[in-house]
Amino acid sequence: MNPRVLVLVTSDPRTSARPAEAIRIAAGVGTWKKADITLYLRGPAVLALGEWVDDLVDEDNFTRYLPIVAGSGGPVLVQRGAAELDGLGDSPVAFEAIDDARLAELAAASESVLRF
Repeated sequence: MNPRVLVLVTSDPRTSARPAEAIRIAAGVGTWKKADITLYLRGPAVLALGEWVDDLVDEDNFTRYLPIVAGSGGPVLVQRGAAELDGLGDSPVAFEAIDDARLAELAAASESVLRF
């Protein structure tokens, strides 16, 4: 059984390159099939899932690597009730909104939690 890795992204992609880098890393590690990757976006990081990412820092990482993360079998999860969900438009990838209790369960069940 592969180790579970939770990639937790809370940085604002409008002002920081950290969310784009987190998604690039998650895509790269996920394609190795040596770890089960779960990507979780919280607060402003949810904007990375938007239909239009042109105003985000390193926007090409979102359009290039987010589909790879979603296609590698690991779920893409977001904060349930995040205000940023309303303005996303049609997201290019499927995602699931979860509450904080479920996030805590995922973190506890993961061998590694990477926070960006």
